Amino acid sequence: MTFDVQEILEFLPHRYPFLLIDRVIEFERTKRLVAIKNVTINEPFFQGHFPGYPIMPGVLVVEAMAQAGGIIMLAEIPDRHKKLVVFTGIEKAKFRRPVTPGDQLRIEVEVLSFRSRAGRIEGKAMVDGKLVCQATLTCAVVPREREQGMQKDESASSQAGAVAAG
Repeated sequence: MTFDVQEILEFLPHRYPFLLIDRVIEFERTKRLVAIKNVTINEPFFQGHFPGYPIMPGVLVVEAMAQAGGIIMLAEIPDRHKKLVVFTGIEKAKFRRPVTPGDQLRIEVEVLSFRSRAGRIEGKAMVDGKLVCQATLTCAVVPREREQGMQKDESASSQAGAVAAG
């Protein structure tokens, strides 16, 4: 099973400039996913990372792996449009070589554990068959909209902070 970018947008809430998956080329429900990210000089992060020596930030390579894992999780949730998959942990992250404009990032994620509210994946990112990054990621499934009580509490505390600061 494959997904183009329009189908990916049905799973992930991310949008430009933070959507880091262009295509899903392999997908085994609850088990494995392989995605592609075409890295171009037009990426907004290259303006400052680094001028004259553009390198994709490693944290964004990890984020691409997390987004691929999010697709696996959200594919199993019937009301996925009401949910978000958020990071809860990154372990054993290793960055082996830089990712630069013109590279095609191949992101492979394998499910280590899978539950309806949480998951753990092993992610690898490669360019031209060479490993550029690997990490173990954990995530949780949460409601997409904050609960009303939380919004009121946050609003009250930010107002109190503004009064104290003013």
